[in-house]
Amino acid sequence: MTITRPNANRLLPVAPFDMVVFGGTGDLAMRKLMPALLRRDIDGQIAPESRIIGIGRSPVEDSAYAKRVEESCRREVGEAFTEKSWSAFAHRLHYVALDASNQAGYGRLHDLLIAEDVERHRKGAASIRETSAPARVRVFYLATAPALFGPTCQQLGEADLVTPDTRIVLEKPIGHDLTSSKAINDAVGAVFREDQIFRIDHYLGKEAVQNLLALRFANTLFEPVWNASWVDHMQITVAETLGVEGRGGYYDHSGALRDMVQNHMLQLLCLTTMEPPSKFEPDAIRDEKRKVLRALRPLTAAEVVTHTVRGQYRAGVVGGAQVLGYNDEIGRSDTPSSTETFVAIKGEIANWRWGGVPFYLRTGKRLAGRGSEIVVQFRDVPHDIFPVGNKRLAPNRLIIRVQPDEGIRLSLMTKVPGPDGGMRLRPAPLDLSFAEEFHARSPEAYERLLLDVVRGDSTLFMRRDEIESAWSWVEPILDAWANSNELPRFYPAGSWGPSSAIALIERDGRTWSEDAD
Repeated sequence: MTITRPNANRLLPVAPFDMVVFGGTGDLAMRKLMPALLRRDIDGQIAPESRIIGIGRSPVEDSAYAKRVEESCRREVGEAFTEKSWSAFAHRLHYVALDASNQAGYGRLHDLLIAEDVERHRKGAASIRETSAPARVRVFYLATAPALFGPTCQQLGEADLVTPDTRIVLEKPIGHDLTSSKAINDAVGAVFREDQIFRIDHYLGKEAVQNLLALRFANTLFEPVWNASWVDHMQITVAETLGVEGRGGYYDHSGALRDMVQNHMLQLLCLTTMEPPSKFEPDAIRDEKRKVLRALRPLTAAEVVTHTVRGQYRAGVVGGAQVLGYNDEIGRSDTPSSTETFVAIKGEIANWRWGGVPFYLRTGKRLAGRGSEIVVQFRDVPHDIFPVGNKRLAPNRLIIRVQPDEGIRLSLMTKVPGPDGGMRLRPAPLDLSFAEEFHARSPEAYERLLLDVVRGDSTLFMRRDEIESAWSWVEPILDAWANSNELPRFYPAGSWGPSSAIALIERDGRTWSEDAD
């Protein structure tokens, strides 16, 4: 039976808050954060008293800033955007120009943030602490370069803007390596308690990722076979058809391993392989994820050569259009970059449940299709009883589709209908599409995560020890690549990456799943 729950979130407004977005004029704020907040406002989840404050270097009037946000929201929100909804949202918007690392501008931000408390005090409360209005949550969202995380937090502390109800949100990447990650965490931790720090990974806010928890821990079907005795291997693929799209400056100092594997892909691996937590609580879940990260077997320098592939796209055809190669796209045709735009890795989790089961990670830009999916492939049947005329029985596969078209597909062997009395078999899917089942728009990840910050719910955010454990596993790969004289393997845009990535998995008698659109 189909379940339809339109506007169910209207029953769950969050407490009044001030959302202060450093980098408030940047791409992330305009393309993701502001549209996500507008959608939540349309669904009635944002209290009328809440405010949204953009921070940037350029001096801009509130009205000019609102106009820029409006243009972006019209484009991103689509049919849900109305003049009425925008008018209500626009009243929330403010803008403050300041240099995040310079104390000079923080006085203006301080005056704006305390204005509401001063006004309530003026209207008759004996003191600000005694007002009957709900406590105002204060959120600082750092959509800036990681190098600014520490200085910004220091300035916020010195400006007396950090209260017990304050949260700080850190965008990835948190550092460039383990040492820089620890330094950033130390600097932020000197001002904010760990429970006030929300290290965001937007993949964890995706509906399909959250449904992975439901699939595993709200059903008994898979748990008995969710182990090395029954699972042959796992694959996690995050494929993009786009190039660096104006992020060349950042991307050329990062690369696919830092940009995707160290955070998004290892988080997906954790949720797929972790032990059942005792409770659905933030630290219970994050404790189990940390155990997986600590159990990842580090690759030796010799294994990096045989267990990893790094590639870089050249010119090719994507979606019927000719596209530039990476070096031409970032303007480095004269001095080619050694940054990888593709990574494939074979790894192992060295624990009782998963010992001996390989996992294969693959991510890249300018690939033949776009999609993110987790594939759990089960072992072959122990004995094939069916006629020789059939092809080899295909193993069962569970595919969790993260994007686009979120859903879950289980591939089973079935008999092909026919009156001939034979037993012709082929794989067929049991397919659950979230959009078709629930007849509702799948919310953007930031819609969920931004309000989780206001609620103080850190379940879908990363803890410091998770971040540092992930860096500990990635760093030997980075070091081995840095010490090697080999450049990334080239692959034409519009392909599935270097041929050596195919060899990586086919050496083990396996193949990549290529269901991406």
